[in-house]
Amino acid sequence: MDIYRRRIMDGMLAKKLQSKGAVLIEGPKWCGKTTTAEEIAASKVMLARTDVKEHFKSLLEIDMDAALSGDTPMLIDEWQTVPKLWDAVRYTIDSRRKMGQFILTGSAVPDKDGEKEIKHSGAGRFAWLMMRPMTLFESGESNGSVSLRHLFTAPEKILEKNELSLQDIAFLICRGGWPMAIGLPEDAALEQAFDYYDAVTKEDITKVDGVKRASERVRRLMRAYARHQGTQASIATLKEDLSHNDTQTLSEDTINSYLEALRKIFVVEDMPAWNPNLRSKTAIRTADTRFFVDPSIATAALGLGPADLLDDLNTMGLFFETMCVRDLRVFAEALNGKVYHYRDKNKLECDAVVHLRNGQYGLIEIKLGGESLINKGVETLNTLTEQIDTTHMKAPAFKMILTATSEHAYRRPEDGIYVVPIGTLKD
Repeated sequence: MDIYRRRIMDGMLAKKLQSKGAVLIEGPKWCGKTTTAEEIAASKVMLARTDVKEHFKSLLEIDMDAALSGDTPMLIDEWQTVPKLWDAVRYTIDSRRKMGQFILTGSAVPDKDGEKEIKHSGAGRFAWLMMRPMTLFESGESNGSVSLRHLFTAPEKILEKNELSLQDIAFLICRGGWPMAIGLPEDAALEQAFDYYDAVTKEDITKVDGVKRASERVRRLMRAYARHQGTQASIATLKEDLSHNDTQTLSEDTINSYLEALRKIFVVEDMPAWNPNLRSKTAIRTADTRFFVDPSIATAALGLGPADLLDDLNTMGLFFETMCVRDLRVFAEALNGKVYHYRDKNKLECDAVVHLRNGQYGLIEIKLGGESLINKGVETLNTLTEQIDTTHMKAPAFKMILTATSEHAYRRPEDGIYVVPIGTLKD
């Protein structure tokens, strides 16, 4: 399966190393950051090992040049555990005046004490890459017959076969994109998400900033967050959910602090709002949309498996959206783009907008499948398109319904909207 991971992330990493002295790869634990970096690195320092970290810290203070003298590009894993390293790398890049010197990987941002030790920004010296759990294309489940890049050229015709069933999608939502789960027997593969959830709630949430947090409180909050995936739920809404579903609740300040800790370890990755030029004066809602970085975190938090999702298709649809957003984010960044969400005061909502650096964008509705849901998505896409002021911005390059169950990927002749199963999509 490694060939799929290298196709996207290795290409992005190699490109970044050509233009900056160092590349920082961030993302959740277990998503493959170190493995990807090792494919390119010529030397490495693994700071996750306590003995290595202590030796490296001492050497860095005594002789910075010696500490950073490894063959380039030099990988420094879990760099945030030695925050002074940031300025040392920055100084070394300025001194050497060469590109591609260092690869830093981290599964958390530095805590407050660590941030104080960083005196300078990385502007001009560092490039950043966000690495997420694997997409269906990277893990080999998507056949990759439809390219998101190609859709931006508005092909007149596509017709590609989808090989994934609804049962397959339910399993893939719960398994998630964790590299260590790929290829395991089904029960063992599903267990990886529960192990990740346990690690977050028992250890990682405290390690990120040294603040002691009760494991059961974190679990309750993550369950509430999972119930509001794909919405713009406020902190007050999360608090109300906790009061309805648990015997104890948390204050809004505590909820905020817990969510910030989950962001720092890349468990939570909310989606920003898209703000286009509209013909009308409709007010656009600017609240972020709530998402975990992988759908399996939400199903693990709620104790759900594939059979539970198949018994409740409304719930499955919410977590299917999370999986699609994960994949779209990876594909969009490979195209120098970002993924946004649109919602206005009239409750017109578009699930995903892929917006590229050059100003091109595509509008995407995410549906499990079926004619009625697809038609509902088509209506939403056309209504939003009619509101966009194309005298001040480009018209959408494409409109797409991203589905779970369609037999084929195809272009609707009546309106040019693409219907694309997630099992056919790639970057």
